[in-house]
Amino acid sequence: MHRTSNTFSILQAIAAIAGLALLLWSLGLSSIHLVEAASVTTYSDTLSDSAPGTVSNHTIEFTTPTGVANGDTITVDFSDGPFVVGSVDYTDIDVSVEGTGDLTLEASCTTQEASAAFSGTTLTITLCSGNGASIGANGTTTIEIGTNATSETTGDQQLTNPAAGSYEIVLSAGVTPDTGETRVAIVDTVTVTASVDTLFTFTVSGVANGQTVNGTTTGASTTAIAIPFGVLDANTASTGAQDLSVVTNAKNGFSVTVVADGQLDSATGAVIDGFANGNYTSTPAPWSPPSALIGSEETYGHWGLTSDDTDIFAAEQTYVSASTSPVLIFTHNGPADGTTTGEGTTRVGYTAEISSLQEAADDYQAILTYIATPIF
Repeated sequence: MHRTSNTFSILQAIAAIAGLALLLWSLGLSSIHLVEAASVTTYSDTLSDSAPGTVSNHTIEFTTPTGVANGDTITVDFSDGPFVVGSVDYTDIDVSVEGTGDLTLEASCTTQEASAAFSGTTLTITLCSGNGASIGANGTTTIEIGTNATSETTGDQQLTNPAAGSYEIVLSAGVTPDTGETRVAIVDTVTVTASVDTLFTFTVSGVANGQTVNGTTTGASTTAIAIPFGVLDANTASTGAQDLSVVTNAKNGFSVTVVADGQLDSATGAVIDGFANGNYTSTPAPWSPPSALIGSEETYGHWGLTSDDTDIFAAEQTYVSASTSPVLIFTHNGPADGTTTGEGTTRVGYTAEISSLQEAADDYQAILTYIATPIF
């Protein structure tokens, strides 16, 4: 009797189901559809810096098949790692919806389109009820977190990366909800090292007569080791020159100075003094003949130097005195190729002029020493 009762109950249930199916069929409803959650698509999180322990911007993009209705929420979970939220708030966040643009944000829903706030390591974005914001089915949303958030204000806080590793960022969108997981890799920085040998070559070359140096024409031919003025005629300036060349990879360039062991001295004690009239001028000044004041030997004759480096001698035919202290004649603030005028090469000139009072001697001489210094 008990078996018969059970059998009858099963038959009743089958009959009820069959009856419901016939009713649905008669109403044109062939089946029952249940609402199911979907997976978000094209979900990614791009970091501006993937180094461990550094602050980084996040750019999150995803497409939600179901959409997010007004009043519903989106959550992004950064607990894996975890990422350090610090002081990041809604002013450091932008939410952009395809077809709508950037939403206006606030800390909690009052008057704006959406709210954005962290609770622990989870970011919750609410499409504020009644304010019109929603995300349509298959809509793409972009969330920017950090200094890349510039829609209303420019963000000034960023999330801090965890230690090196691979971390899951979990997303949930809408009441259904649509969900997804993506991963970001936090990797140690790579240090690239290299070395470059230092290079510095300094060359001195002679210059033929009839050439120009800072607006003055040379009258004496020179070599790399000699500047022979020959016999000086009274009241006639004589100029000899040399070319200087520098090749270097020094980051901050180089300087070239020249030092004289004295003025143009003779064994008799006679001297052709420093420009001008023995005053040993150190600021470039136009060339002038010696004053030739009787009884003032320093005014009987003088010599000086110039160069084509316009950083030092800005005006043509300006000179300074040779000196027993270094005199700057050529400089550049970066690498030099030895051929580019003013950067890798220049011409330096030496001019001497005497009056008829300059003491006679055939052995006037001075030794010049160039000092070329790279600046690394």
